[in-house]
Amino acid sequence: MAGPLRDFAHAFLHALRNLLPIILVVAGFQALLFREWPEGGLAMAGGLLIVAVGVALFLQGLELSIFPVGKRLANQFARRGSVPLLMAFGFAIGFSAVVAEPALIAVAEQAREISAGRIDALTLRLIVACSVGLVMALGVLRVILGHPIHWYMIAGYVTVVLVTFFAPAEIVGLAYDSGGVTTNIVTVPLIAALGIGLASSIRGRNPLIDGFGLVALAVMVPMISVQLYGILVYADAGNLASGAELVSTGGDTGKPAGLLAMILDLFSMLRDVLPIILTVLFFQYAVLRHSLASPLKVGVGFGLVIIGLYAFVVGLKLGLFPIGRSMAEQLITFDTWLWVYLFAFAIGFATTMAEPALIAVGQQAEEAAAGKIQGNVIRLLVAFGVAIGITIGVHRIISGDSIHYYIIGGYLLVIVLTTLAPRYIVALAFDLGGVTTSEVTVPLVTALGIGLAGQIDGRSVMIDGFGLIAFASIFPIVTVMSYAILIERMAHRRETPQ
Repeated sequence: MAGPLRDFAHAFLHALRNLLPIILVVAGFQALLFREWPEGGLAMAGGLLIVAVGVALFLQGLELSIFPVGKRLANQFARRGSVPLLMAFGFAIGFSAVVAEPALIAVAEQAREISAGRIDALTLRLIVACSVGLVMALGVLRVILGHPIHWYMIAGYVTVVLVTFFAPAEIVGLAYDSGGVTTNIVTVPLIAALGIGLASSIRGRNPLIDGFGLVALAVMVPMISVQLYGILVYADAGNLASGAELVSTGGDTGKPAGLLAMILDLFSMLRDVLPIILTVLFFQYAVLRHSLASPLKVGVGFGLVIIGLYAFVVGLKLGLFPIGRSMAEQLITFDTWLWVYLFAFAIGFATTMAEPALIAVGQQAEEAAAGKIQGNVIRLLVAFGVAIGITIGVHRIISGDSIHYYIIGGYLLVIVLTTLAPRYIVALAFDLGGVTTSEVTVPLVTALGIGLAGQIDGRSVMIDGFGLIAFASIFPIVTVMSYAILIERMAHRRETPQ
């Protein structure tokens, strides 16, 4: 019993450490700028603790169930050497990992409430999860065939830009945010490990050049599929509900209360996790025809995943969402927008520097690059890119500019840099753009954008409130590639005789 408790304590402290940068930035602004305790501050603090408990239980459940079973399945499939089987497993892992992603659940629920039900939360999550599943299958095939990643990324983002031209304004920000929330502390290490492990096991493949890139594809393709979904949903523009301009603050009129509500919510979480359970059981028993090594342990793990997800969602409603909206409401009361920009930059930089998925990918890149890349430098470049991105995204909301021009301009810049950057950095740079958004930062940044759009006259919450996560994904790619281009040019000059 001491072992599991020790593991839970470690996961809880890990979750609190992820929350610490947010707490420090918010507390600093409250103490130095507002000089008052925010209204409902105790409930927000309690919500943050519940978020930490939920994340800890969720991760503990993954360690007991999905991770060990998934690794065993991957090893057994790799030994069989069947490409169709590997692709099918890649799809199943991608789908099941993302459909229960806490950050995606949070964004989907926000979209449903703000669009007055026009966007269905479960449909949105299934579209994103299917997109990631297809991407994982395609990415596995790319590694096996040894195709260069940059051609996939250039073709993909050209498609993203073209679809954005035709997508309704109501869906663009949400679509880009949906791509950004598919990768976090759970999915990134799993996806990255699959790509690197596959590249390492195939003769003639380079782990740095061929192993990275799956995360980037997992971010890109949902942007396309969600925009196509939006074109269908908003085809009849004349019937836009006025309720889409409202931000639901959690009014649960008509819903059961108390113990019954909690039981119903837990069953809802079971439905969310069910695809992962069915995937594992299907491949374990129907494909491999082997029984689970520790069925009781795996069952307990899945139970902890469900309870952790429930606690996480409760904590969001009490803590992170209110903090984001409260900070937006307080910051716009000043005569200058400077403090809004400063808060956006500070929260982007601080949370990214503490992002565990970024630390993990930075370490993997340092090992795979054999001295070409330093993990700490990567973290600084990515954090700086996220800070710039969120600040530019906040400026877009304040100015009321169309997100189309910013996003299209950003990805055109990325495409140009992709053609100029050294090949060893391309896949890694795109992956780093996908590890900047965790289950902790996404709800806060989403709430900040929605809060700003709801407080500024003339802004639409649905059109202007989403999109900050997209900016946080674009600009790390720009900073990392720009740094690699600069370093290579400087090295070339040193080697060239004067």
